[in-house]
Amino acid sequence: MAGPRILFFGYSEVGYECLKLLLERGDNVVALITHEDNPSEKIWFKTPAVAAAERAVPIHTPQKVGTPEWLERIEALRPDLILSVYYRNMISSRVLALAPLGAFNMHGSLLPKYRGRAPINWAVLHGERRIGMTLHRMVREPDAGAIVDQEGVEIGPRDTAEQAFRKVLPCATRVLARQIDALLAGTAVETPQDPAEATYFSGRKPEDGRIDWTRTATEIFNLIRAVTDPYPGAFSDWGGARLMVWWAEPVDGRSGVPGEILSVAPLVVAAGGGALELTRVEWRGGPPPALVAGQVFPSPPPA
Repeated sequence: MAGPRILFFGYSEVGYECLKLLLERGDNVVALITHEDNPSEKIWFKTPAVAAAERAVPIHTPQKVGTPEWLERIEALRPDLILSVYYRNMISSRVLALAPLGAFNMHGSLLPKYRGRAPINWAVLHGERRIGMTLHRMVREPDAGAIVDQEGVEIGPRDTAEQAFRKVLPCATRVLARQIDALLAGTAVETPQDPAEATYFSGRKPEDGRIDWTRTATEIFNLIRAVTDPYPGAFSDWGGARLMVWWAEPVDGRSGVPGEILSVAPLVVAAGGGALELTRVEWRGGPPPALVAGQVFPSPPPA
């Protein structure tokens, strides 16, 4: 196949859609480097391995790409351009330097805001009303390279993280479609990020879904919608059981001690400010306890 040689690092449905775009254009994608699906993770998205398999693009799933073996293997692929789209591991500077046209990443935020992992979940958790996708040059520091292009979309105050993801997903392919020819020609215009405007958030773990009832009802509601299904979910422990809270609604005019059960049917719990009606819940790890108004769900100790 003619044209500059593209080495594609990717995962998630963003990776699938961007790789599919390149292959439908007829671009010279020499290999996909991706991840094995984690059996403990709910795979609710398409992955780029599907698109690669349909076009017989070689697929590799190394644990690390910075080892001497993989440096040698990537060098043998002779990439002219490296593209990373939702690849979850850091790519070493030695690998990035192998592509004479450079290495570029598609990140799920409007950089320089929300650098790091799980940017859409973090944005929903913080009540952001606008999110986006950014194409930027890859440098040693995560998500800190110069911006080539970005596009944003409005999200609603009740959108879950998955709904926000679905809204922002088309931004990635539109940005890549606008810029791929310039990337392949080495003529893409780049604008340095302002480090003073940067924010960084680390990856999220299931434990990060633990509800702190001393937070306001709005803050807890944002946590719930940021981590609800298909993500691991928000929760509060009670004795030997765990209450998973998949959805809730803020309640006006109710208050109490943070975590206090104000009513059982419907289940309304007080927050640090306001209260929430827990409308979709699930008990795990033991039989559902007999809840009584006035009982108090515990909050985690201060960090």
